Amino acid sequence: MEILVAPITELAKYLGRKGCTYLGYHLNFNETVNDLRRELQDLNKRKEDVNLSIQSEAGWGKEVKHEVQGWLERVQEINNEVQTIEEKILRVKWCSKGCLGKLVCRKIEVVKRIHERGSFPDGLTIDKPPPRGIILPTENIVGEDSAKKKIWGHLMGSEIRMIGVCGIGGVGKTTIMKHIHNELLSVSNFDRVIWVTVSNPLNIIKLQENIARAMNDRMRLPEGEDRVRRATTLMRIMEAVGRYLLILDDVWEKFSLMEVGIPEPTTQNGSKIVMTTRSIEVCQRMGYNIVKVEPLSFQESLDLFLDKVGRHLLQVPNLEGILKLIVKECGGLPLAIVVIAETMKGEDDVNVWNNTLNELRERVASVNDFDKEIFEKLRFSFDHLKSSEIQNCFLYCSLFCEDYALRTRELIEGWIDEGLIDGLHSRKAAYDKGHAFLKRLVKNCLLEKTVDWSGDVFQMHDVIRDMAIKSIGPEFGYMVEAGMKLTDVPNEQRWRNDLKKVSLMDNNISKISPRLSPKCPTLSTLILSNNRNLLEIPQSFFEGMSELKVLDLSRTAIEALPNSISNLENLSALRLESCGSLKCLPSLAKLKALKKLNLNRSGIDVVPQGMEKLICLEYLDLYRCKNLKEIPIGMLSNLSHLQYLVVDAKLKIKVEEVALLSKLETFECVFDEIQGFNYFVKSQDFQILTDYRIAIGVGLYDLIEFIMERKKLVVLIYNCDIGGECVVLPDNVQYLWTGECKNMRSSLNKTALLEKATQLSYCRIECCEDMECVVELDSSSCSVLDNIEELCLRKLPNLSVLVRVEGVATPPHVFSNLQILVISECSGIRKLLPLELMQALQNLEKIEVSDCEQMEEIIASSDSDASLDKLNFSKLRILQLWSLPQLERICNAKRVMVCNSIEEIWIHECPQLKRIPVQLPLLDNGQPSPPPCLKEIKINEESKEWWESVEWDHKNLLQPFLKYSA
Repeated sequence: MEILVAPITELAKYLGRKGCTYLGYHLNFNETVNDLRRELQDLNKRKEDVNLSIQSEAGWGKEVKHEVQGWLERVQEINNEVQTIEEKILRVKWCSKGCLGKLVCRKIEVVKRIHERGSFPDGLTIDKPPPRGIILPTENIVGEDSAKKKIWGHLMGSEIRMIGVCGIGGVGKTTIMKHIHNELLSVSNFDRVIWVTVSNPLNIIKLQENIARAMNDRMRLPEGEDRVRRATTLMRIMEAVGRYLLILDDVWEKFSLMEVGIPEPTTQNGSKIVMTTRSIEVCQRMGYNIVKVEPLSFQESLDLFLDKVGRHLLQVPNLEGILKLIVKECGGLPLAIVVIAETMKGEDDVNVWNNTLNELRERVASVNDFDKEIFEKLRFSFDHLKSSEIQNCFLYCSLFCEDYALRTRELIEGWIDEGLIDGLHSRKAAYDKGHAFLKRLVKNCLLEKTVDWSGDVFQMHDVIRDMAIKSIGPEFGYMVEAGMKLTDVPNEQRWRNDLKKVSLMDNNISKISPRLSPKCPTLSTLILSNNRNLLEIPQSFFEGMSELKVLDLSRTAIEALPNSISNLENLSALRLESCGSLKCLPSLAKLKALKKLNLNRSGIDVVPQGMEKLICLEYLDLYRCKNLKEIPIGMLSNLSHLQYLVVDAKLKIKVEEVALLSKLETFECVFDEIQGFNYFVKSQDFQILTDYRIAIGVGLYDLIEFIMERKKLVVLIYNCDIGGECVVLPDNVQYLWTGECKNMRSSLNKTALLEKATQLSYCRIECCEDMECVVELDSSSCSVLDNIEELCLRKLPNLSVLVRVEGVATPPHVFSNLQILVISECSGIRKLLPLELMQALQNLEKIEVSDCEQMEEIIASSDSDASLDKLNFSKLRILQLWSLPQLERICNAKRVMVCNSIEEIWIHECPQLKRIPVQLPLLDNGQPSPPPCLKEIKINEESKEWWESVEWDHKNLLQPFLKYSA
């Protein structure tokens, strides 16, 4: 009995202390919550001060410090976390206040620590001159060595400061200047080389903005200010650059450098300006030294033509003479030569080539004007598309502004809306056909393809666009006034009754006269998008447009649509994207032909009346409709043809209704509960639903856009109890994000969560307090994580091990496709990777470990396999170790890491680390050398003494790569 008394007494004392603490959390719950809110408010005020200071400090040659950017991101994260707690507070039961109070107290301490770290006495920004410029995509240059040499001579000399490169459209002015631009990036004559496309008509405000952005993507001139103040700001920024070269491509009219804010180039400032233009008069009026680009010689033209079409054609009997005559018809214009050559590529029939020659001659003989002659040569390629579908798709591109960057999705969606891609069984089939059309237009050189951060971008050469507009002029029922700086819509006389398509996009139209009532009974397309000051459209405006099929009012300031919209019974696409002032729509009950309704980011607060009658609707976008509270019960189930459905994260929908939509291909939504999500997943055919972003949980409204945009096949599970009903994931899910989930105790390969998710490539788990192990290997292990390419673990306080090996050999395929491993704020883990896993990690490219207080070793020590003295990380490019106060070893002292692809090594605040085991490769002579791809070794300023003492074989060879960060 006495043996039991002491333990029981101690247990009672322990429970007593715990009980008192719990009771304190319970009794002080409301006060503690208010404390958290006050602390967060103070933190956010500090954040606002930091942002304001950044705006005043940041300018040309400055960038925000990494530590400041990281602090701002952490502030946003803690705001999201507190938002989740606020959601819990609304639902907390009386008996659970103690547990939640404990969490609130913890968050108060976290908020205080973040606030303390928000003091930056050494400033928020650092000097970091940007690169001279970015390399522009271009084609090989043919001929015109004399023009290029002359331009280069002027740029290298000191006398001429302003150069005008002149020549007819399509002669190669832009191509020459792109080559010169790229070559100048490797010489030191200029501190910055800036490329800006000007286009027609000249827009001073747009030109100012484009110059600022060309110098720095994040730079924005003050909005809402007059040109003079904007010009003053731009001039100050450009003067700070130093010696600049400004290349202005495609200038059509004279303008004042002072009015734009461009400092005049002088010998003192060392700057120069080059502009390309078709007009010698513009160069003369602006005082530029003229360099004329002449057409190619016949031999240069023939060489370019044969390079594109194939020199093997010279071996075809009787064809060489015809080819030379065709080249002669191109008039030495590289654009015409390339377009015609690409159009005829793959053809070796002499009769077909002879017919091509006859066609070209007939076209040129029928016109006298030189520009028209060029157009006729280019139109040859258009006519040889041999498909009215593709031709109409090409002509649709001319409805956009000059030099408009067309995104793949925007373009194909436009073609679908116009009915140019029609009669297909699915949206995916339409996209496949659209991609085929794009490939054909690029092949025929009617569209130019480039790539930027968002993917493929397509543009029309300005000469090609001019040709297209001439082809679809008034006689074809087109009126294209896009980007022409209009302040009013064209007068009634120009709205002829035979009009079919009208584009007034990207103008400054602010109102439409109530007396304007165009009589356009055949008008099918009207584009008024990007008239950002357009507030109102009169009732009479649409009354004479009974055949209107496509109406685009996106990105306007429209507050209400006229009731006459309700009578457009042939309307098939209504685009109202980013109409933030739009509160409601008139009845849509009569619009039974409507297939697309895009209300993305609109301000509507109620679903349009009669929407349940849109039985043909295939596309409904309600993303970021923040004022919209609900979708009426029974409405979605009537829209049985929906293929595309996106709804705002806060919008409640009836899962039983969505489950009936058997034609869904694209879906984005948030379900409150696992049960509803599972019901939906079980109802869908994921051979059809191939593009989805689905979330489960509450309190994630600020996260959802950040997580889901530009990703397909995404599931986000947030603030759920995984220990109850099992989540049924789609078989083809590729991106899984799990956060704030309770009872997530089982390792991923043991839980039913991922049982069928064999295509999963990205997995992120954060703030799941119950998780102890990510992967548990034993004889019954399954291979659900074999395809994982990126694994991110964050804020898992009880995580003790990444991979637990239970007495079996590690299967060679475990994590065999893993490329990126990120682990952060996991305070309980001591050793990251077991040695047994090394042979499987051959594809690992990045390891990032940060803020893990107990982390002692990256690769766990083991004597079980002495043969593993060299750890091969052949593809590892980035190794980042941050804030690991207990880290003693990266690996055992007897082992080295072979990382010949390493580019970056960042080690910050790892004071206990004694050795860096990265082995240097050997040259042919046996001498060690820095890794061939190494760019930098970065440590923080406070770690200079640590660097001197840390062991690294041949460390002296790495000194040139060492950089210190704040």
